[in-house]
Formats: sequence, C-alpha cells, structure tokens
Amino acid sequence: MPRSKKRSTRGGQQKAVQPFSDEDVSIETLSRCSSFSDSASVTEEGGEGAEDGALEDFQYKLKGFIDSTVDKSAKTRQGALDGLKTAMATKILYEFILERRMTIADSIERCLKKGKGEEQRAAASLACLLCIQLGSGIESEEVFKTLKPVFKNILLDGTANIQARQACATSLGVCSLVAEDDILDVYGTMECFESLFTRSYVRADGTRAGFSPQVTLLHLHALLAWSLLLTICPSSQLHSLLRKHLPKLPSLLECDDVNMRIAAGETIALLFELARDLDAEFEYEGLEPLCEKLNSLATDCNKHRAKNDKRKQRSVFRDVLRAVEEGDFQTETIRFGTERMDIDSWVRKRTYDAFREFVGSGMNYHLQANEFIRDVFELGPPMMVDSATLKAMKISRFERVRDLKPYSREAPEPFLIQQMIYYERVSHNTEMLAKKSVHYYAVSLKAQQYDEIINDCNFC
Repeated sequence: MPRSKKRSTRGGQQKAVQPFSDEDVSIETLSRCSSFSDSASVTEEGGEGAEDGALEDFQYKLKGFIDSTVDKSAKTRQGALDGLKTAMATKILYEFILERRMTIADSIERCLKKGKGEEQRAAASLACLLCIQLGSGIESEEVFKTLKPVFKNILLDGTANIQARQACATSLGVCSLVAEDDILDVYGTMECFESLFTRSYVRADGTRAGFSPQVTLLHLHALLAWSLLLTICPSSQLHSLLRKHLPKLPSLLECDDVNMRIAAGETIALLFELARDLDAEFEYEGLEPLCEKLNSLATDCNKHRAKNDKRKQRSVFRDVLRAVEEGDFQTETIRFGTERMDIDSWVRKRTYDAFREFVGSGMNYHLQANEFIRDVFELGPPMMVDSATLKAMKISRFERVRDLKPYSREAPEPFLIQQMIYYERVSHNTEMLAKKSVHYYAVSLKAQQYDEIINDCNFC
C-alpha cells in the first residue's frame, strides 16, 4: 500500500560516526505503527517538536552509517555495518530505507567482495535485515538480485574465509525465503546447500569424511538454510526430497558436533511433519532403527561429552522422538505486547528461529509492527494499542513462571528461580507473592528440590 515519505531537512556528511547507543534503540519514531506510543507520552516529552527532533537526529546518524560503509578504514566500515544492523533489528525503517535500498545494497556488495572475516559476516547479516525490512516484494527482489551471485560465489569458494561462507549460507537461505520470486531459483539454491552438507553424510562403504570443526559448522549452516527453504517447497518437490534425504540424514546423528546432531534431528522431525501433511498414512521403512537412535540421544549418558551438550541434546531429542513416533509437537507460546502467538509446528519453529537469529531481542517488536513478519505468521495487520493499555496488561515475572508448563523447555532451572525471588524482594517487596508463586510452581513440577530454594529465601 502507498506510504508517505518524510524527508529530513538536515543534510551533509557526518564527520565521525558514533556507535549505535541504547538511547538510539529506544527511539520509537521511525515505526510505521507510531501509535504504539500514545499521544500522552509525546506531550510529556515536549510534544511533536521533540519527536521531530529525535527523528531528525536518528535519521542523521543512520545516513552517517550509510556513508561510512564505503570508508577506507575497515574499522569504520565495520562500525557502520554494526550500527545499521542494530537499527534495523530494533526498529521498522521501511520509509527511510526504501529510497536508499540500492545504495545500501551496493555498500553490502562492496563489503562482501573486498572485506575480510568479520566485515563480510556483518555485511551478510545486514543484507538479511534489509530484506526483512523491505518485505516480500519488488524492492527486496531488486536487492536480492544484486547480492545473490555474491553470496553464492563466496559460499562455494573453498579459498574464501570460512566464517564468511557460514554467514553467506545463512543469509542466502533467509533472503531466498523473503525475496526470491521464482520457485525454480529456490530449488537451485537448495541444491547449492545440498552440495555442502551432504559431504557430511556417511559414504556408501560406511566411512565418514573427516572435517575440521569450522567446516562442520559450514555444513550445519547449509543444512539449516536448506531446511528453512524446505518449508516453502510445493508437494511435488517434497516427494523427491523425502526420497533423497530421509534415508541419509540419520547418519548425521552420529556426528561428533552436538549442534550438527541437533540440526539433523530437527530437520528429520521437519521432514516427518511435512511427509505426514502430504500423506496422513506416511510410513518410513527405517522407523524402528531411527527411533532407537533418537532414543539413545534423548537419554545420552556418555561421559566424554560435556554436561551442557548432553542437557541440550536430551531436551531436543525428546521432542524429535515424539515428532517421529507420534507426530506430536510441544507447542510454545510467544508473547509480545498484548498479543500471543503459538509455535505449534516444526515449520513454524524453523521459520521463527531463522528470523530471530537476525533480529535477536527485537523479535517481539517485529512481531508487533513488521507487516511482512506478521503476514508470515498469519497475525493480521498490526494492532494499535496505547501505552496505558500495554502497561495494564503487562505480566509480572512470577506470573510468567507460574504459567509455565511442567517439564517444558521454557521452565527455568532452580538457581534462576532463586535469582528471580531475590530481585523481586529487593525491588518490589512482594515476599508473599513470591512465596505463593514458587510454591505453585514447585507443586506443579512435584520437585522436592525447590523446598531448599524457598527455605534459603526465608519465606517459610
């Protein structure tokens, strides 16, 4: 839909670009959904004049970042890329970016081609955020057509920086999801990813090629990007992909890298979910040995593996095992503002995780205000809620703990509950509320170890 363009009257080039600060992150004025902040707050801060001044300052700093992406100093370019990334991750900048999109894309292309290591990684991440800001349309297609050949060249270049290749794999996957206009090109990109992660498959003779940890991580990024594009494949393509990869993916469950094992497990669960969507009576010939392998990973007690790795692995593979055996998915609820969204399938989980990797802590804001992301998750148009309503509906920390499902992955560890109790006592002096909430949580989990926490906090 048409959008009005508000131009800044302040010009010139910024002489010294300052890092993007928390103060800049707090500015709400660049959102297309400006009514998330009510008029009362604007009056308190000095009215429209103060708001316009903050907007001008913010845009001026962003223009300085854009100019500095072509600076001779690699450190300055890196700082400018990071500043733009932070801005795009935490705010909706559609109107500002729209008329500068090709300038930013050219800067990203230059940094990818001539930069090294961290600069290339930052440029690849910025490309994703740029596409997420522009949404699915002609504008993002133009940007992606410029950057796609560069991504592929770096990804398939064995002499390129390995971390840059990893970043390009992830960015190529997300940008293809957002901006690719031809499904045949999506298939070509998926084949590009397959050429990488299939090298970690067990060979026909039962042997496995040895790779360095960084190369394994590259294969991991390629697998995750491939599984993301798998979520938008039509049924005709899914049939051939299932036949090709489902028998071989379980071999990745034996990989030494815990993250590769987890990625392989989640991809297998995703494939089973898609297969059952195509055919409710879907049966896999190797189901029994696969379930045995998944069960062993869900109960892994190998002493040579780190405790954290085993804990994370068990949690994921319990869910994967349920998905493969029963077609079940443990629903997670994401709350943002006055709304909530259920992650109720592996398709939704993979998509949500991909976007969250780039926008980070700004994910809730994008769920509220980014029309493209809201469309992806079928949330409808952005809701207009004033700050007073938002504050009235705010949920306390102990209510969030109380509402957690027993044995869910969201359930905090005992030390976290103790920490939450401590801060609640110091800041709000609500000992009785804390006692009631923690008791409720302890009873729901039937966990005796929580008695020690309550006693330590002197509530009883």
